[in-house]
Amino acid sequence: MPEFDLYAKQYEELLYDPIRERFAPSSEFFFERKWLLLREYMDSIGMRPETARWLDVGCGKGELLRRGVGTVGETIGCDVSPDMLQAAHGLNVVIQEEPTRLPFLDAKFDLVTAVCVYHHVTPTDRPKLTGEIARVLRPGGTACIIEHNPFNPVTQLIVHIPPTAENLTLRIRAASSPEAQHLELYTALRVPSEIMAPRKTWSNEAARK
Repeated sequence: MPEFDLYAKQYEELLYDPIRERFAPSSEFFFERKWLLLREYMDSIGMRPETARWLDVGCGKGELLRRGVGTVGETIGCDVSPDMLQAAHGLNVVIQEEPTRLPFLDAKFDLVTAVCVYHHVTPTDRPKLTGEIARVLRPGGTACIIEHNPFNPVTQLIVHIPPTAENLTLRIRAASSPEAQHLELYTALRVPSEIMAPRKTWSNEAARK
């Protein structure tokens, strides 16, 4: 069973974090911000969204993909979690049976996004997934990989605590403690040092080699 099938029905509740709520009271803000960045980038490179094919890898419930409907010519999403996809009502989504294999033909898309996906992929599988993204891109297409800021300790704390009921309680208790005001809770929660290191990225050209 894919990991996110375990959390799909309560995902928003389990993902709740009091620290994040201080910055933005809803996850919609983050999806909207990412969509605005994508639109700005498309405009900057002269991409015509109305004639483009867009694949969102790891689309989850389709929150980001939904924002492109009516603007992008064709929007398609895929995810390894069937339960997450059940909430993507009215969207063109397919199950990704294998984490490192995209269920699409070669050179099919003008734009492929993977938003906050790579930190769920094992390091040994990341080059394979990147190669798959390169495979389904048309010549001259664009791959856009967005990840959490590795230099922001608050972000790293939030995203590296798995979304379980036990850890939800841990987040709430930590955020309400006096230590939270001085960021001392990071030590208390034993954030592994390796998650603070910048992650390696792969360019589209490198993936094709």
